[in-house]
Amino acid sequence: MKKHILITAYAVNPRKGSEDGIGWNIIRHLAHHSDVTAITRCNNREHIEGFLQDHPLPVGTSLRFEYFDLPRWAAFWKKGERGALAYHYLWHLGVVFFVLRKKLKFDIAHHLNFNSDWTPSFLWLLGKPYIWGPVGHHPKIPSEFIKPYGKKALLADRLRWWVKCCFWNFDPFLHIAKRTAAKVIGLNSAVQQVLRLPPNKVVRIPAIASELPDFEAVSDDKFRVLSVGRFVPLKGFDVTIRAFAQFFHGQNKAAQARLELVLIGKGPERERLQAMADEVGLPNQAVRFVPWVERAELPRFFASAKCFLFPSHEGGGMVVAEAMGYGLPVFCFDNEGPGENVEDGLSGIKVPYSLGYKAAVVAFADALGRLLNEPDWCEQLSKAARQHYLDHFTWEKKVARIAAEYDKIGENRWAGERPALSVS
Repeated sequence: MKKHILITAYAVNPRKGSEDGIGWNIIRHLAHHSDVTAITRCNNREHIEGFLQDHPLPVGTSLRFEYFDLPRWAAFWKKGERGALAYHYLWHLGVVFFVLRKKLKFDIAHHLNFNSDWTPSFLWLLGKPYIWGPVGHHPKIPSEFIKPYGKKALLADRLRWWVKCCFWNFDPFLHIAKRTAAKVIGLNSAVQQVLRLPPNKVVRIPAIASELPDFEAVSDDKFRVLSVGRFVPLKGFDVTIRAFAQFFHGQNKAAQARLELVLIGKGPERERLQAMADEVGLPNQAVRFVPWVERAELPRFFASAKCFLFPSHEGGGMVVAEAMGYGLPVFCFDNEGPGENVEDGLSGIKVPYSLGYKAAVVAFADALGRLLNEPDWCEQLSKAARQHYLDHFTWEKKVARIAAEYDKIGENRWAGERPALSVS
């Protein structure tokens, strides 16, 4: 008999990527394994219902959406990103009372997203077993790698870290959330350490995945290096540009005519990055900044590239899975984010932070040079990247692992020791 799963997901949108896309795809595929009631924000309703009208779910799929937002008096201060974290924190508290008021029935609750390792779930208030995650962790950006963005960026990153430390140490709800969860799904290996969880409490299931792409590689004479993301210090585009420039200047003129770096994204650091490309002597025809594009347009960029250069400092990296799905080897740092999802020397190349900034740039540049000049090695990495994707990063594989965790859950001890809250 199928279990009924209640999922709370702040971000769910079938027409977006990143956290919204993760929410949508996990929920959609979980509905093939269990009966699912999913609660998300009201601003996602139009996109979800429009998509389901155009793409009906298979017969036998049991998926129902409910929509909840905090009352307007509790959200008047939220404008764009201002106040977003506070609103998100309170939304996950408010959704508990929404569940009780609606008298929703379920066997297991799952706090799906947003999931930072410093903001708690409140689903323990419902008195049923619950899963928390995938929970993510962003480490501090190494100081040497944030200096190119100035002191203000360094101070902002360290302030965020200080705020996280306050939550880790002083938020009582965070301690209750991790103690009462039947299972915590960690996005990366750092989650267990940072939250000080026992090994049997946490399972690492990276949330990154993508739909299996159906594509034909673009066969032109270009050796195209691709990178996608927001133009912010976290993504490491400064390393991308400097490494590509060193690689570019190390080739003869005939080879240089074939080389192109494509950077897709938007963000506050765009002007700085464009100035950096000029500073390191990249001609206009060798580097192309592409404004953020719709997801439907991304496949043509992936299909025309030879490599995905992604020296990001983040704890996840959705685009890593997408790139490998197109057979692109991923060049990244050996860190707790992209580095944990790439096999060094097989599906990509991982560069350790311990080399330092300048040597890391050289290492990435050298790897690009080898990829250009050794076509057999390039083909070998491409095949390995595609196979690594098929083995680990399709939504079907990802969701099957989450569904397996549902099957392991019995009655949570909290459900037997204390009654759930009730709202009459």
